[in-house]
Amino acid sequence: MTPSNALGAAAGVLADRLLGEPGRRWHPVGRFGAVMDHVEKRGYRDSRLAGTWYAAAGLALGAAAGAAVRSTSLASYVAVAGRELGQVALAVQSALDDRDLDRARSLLPALVGRDPSALDEKEVARAAVESVAENTVDAVVAPALWALVAGAPGALAYRAVNTLDAMVGHHSPRYERFGWASARLDDAAGFVPARVTVVLVAAARPSRATDVWRTVRADAAAHPSPNAGVAEAAFAAALGLRLGGVSRYGGRVELRPPLGAGRPPEARDIVAAVRLAGDVALLTAAGLAGLAALRLGRRTRR
Repeated sequence: MTPSNALGAAAGVLADRLLGEPGRRWHPVGRFGAVMDHVEKRGYRDSRLAGTWYAAAGLALGAAAGAAVRSTSLASYVAVAGRELGQVALAVQSALDDRDLDRARSLLPALVGRDPSALDEKEVARAAVESVAENTVDAVVAPALWALVAGAPGALAYRAVNTLDAMVGHHSPRYERFGWASARLDDAAGFVPARVTVVLVAAARPSRATDVWRTVRADAAAHPSPNAGVAEAAFAAALGLRLGGVSRYGGRVELRPPLGAGRPPEARDIVAAVRLAGDVALLTAAGLAGLAALRLGRRTRR
């Protein structure tokens, strides 16, 4: 946890806010996904052991890529994806504002894994807000914190873990066993960043801070994800909303517990969620820069 790591992570978060993600054609994460798809095809077995080897290979590949890159700022920029997340969410809101529900549904899979085909306007809005909340951890706070702790290898190893979870870490007949290790690894990697996100959400909306703490303590534990529930509960309280409800994933239906005591989300709440996520990203960068300055100041006084 060095000043250079802190400054590099802050620079990566700010670069993402200013520039967005690198071009999709040559995006390193896309290349990583293609490699791991090949690894899966060659090594797939319907077992946890095979899935553990797959997750270990992906983790090692991400860390090795970070070691080759060496630059914490560059690796953090590649690993952070907050601006892209916000742009997709706002595109969903624009479609809802235009009363084009079909277009909103078609955009939603870029944000969430649930089946959008039968969602009405309010359910699409809820899905978008929940995704913005969850991915503020996955795409902003967590990669920045892993860059702080372990530099470029930490940033890209985390992004690799999160990508593996998106690829195979979900409930389905194919991945129930094979994806177990990837899902558990992602839970572990995001555990602390999700709780740090709660602090950042409360700091970004100080007038709602008490509600944020209360809602996270009361509601988050009932969510099936140990990290998504924390982030969604914090966003729900900060925005005065109630999240949760029925979510469909292919042929599987989940009844998510209510998070927050406000009203159900509407299309206009998506932009509020995106603004909150942007404020959290800026606070993340500011906190990292402040930590670097503090460490450098201590060195100077010695």
